[in-house]
Amino acid sequence: MSREIERKFLVTSDIFKKKAVRETRIKQGYLSSVPERTVRVRVKGSSGFLTVKGIGNESGVSRYEWEIEIPLADAEQLLNICEPGVIDKTRFQVNAKPHYMFEVDEFHGENQGLVIAEIELEDEDDYFEKPQWLGAEVTGDQKYYNAMLIKKPFSKW
Repeated sequence: MSREIERKFLVTSDIFKKKAVRETRIKQGYLSSVPERTVRVRVKGSSGFLTVKGIGNESGVSRYEWEIEIPLADAEQLLNICEPGVIDKTRFQVNAKPHYMFEVDEFHGENQGLVIAEIELEDEDDYFEKPQWLGAEVTGDQKYYNAMLIKKPFSKW
């Protein structure tokens, strides 16, 4: 099990798409969406994953995460028994200075119109350059967590 240190931001324009080095479609559901332990099933491109995340610290920046790759067919079958609601998004990977990567999620379906950038850091206080398309920070705001977006989609805010 490892600790994930991640910050989330709203995105103010689609300029990031021109700088993306990779683009992947993702569908995911939750076997458990309780904040203390989310259990996520994900189909990312042609791969399947099972992920368990623990509750975040006070700032919401850091939490425990465990992930394993599983056969694509198993992930697709598990999506059928997940809690109601599926997250459908396109993830764009954009290099961040000095040596990080933004993962920018453009949501589809009931979350259409929502675009969130995440950056995973080595330490909570690490420096990274903020590009012009990066908007307000929403780290720790649970309504932006994927596990919450299945319960209260962006289109219903």
